Amino acid sequence: MKTPYDVILKPVISEMSMDNAANKKYTFKVAPEANKTQVKLAIEEIFGVTVDKVNIMNVNGKIKRMGRTQGRRPAVKKAIVTLTADSKEIEFFTGL
Repeated sequence: MKTPYDVILKPVISEMSMDNAANKKYTFKVAPEANKTQVKLAIEEIFGVTVDKVNIMNVNGKIKRMGRTQGRRPAVKKAIVTLTADSKEIEFFTGL
């Protein structure tokens, strides 16, 4: 059995994710095998909020040069979590 901290790896802090935080949309990096239901239950348990919707995307790693050869950065899975209107905000994103 996975704990919620095994499903949610870390928050994504970028310009776009911080702009979406005003609309109660938060972005997290999640485990590659996680699905929408697992992400929803993990966010609700960790932060004590009510999740309305979860969108998940697989992001392929960018191709980068390493000397003469090419390599790839690791691929990640991201989840954009939308909270309900009456839910409280996640305090982690409000302090930034």
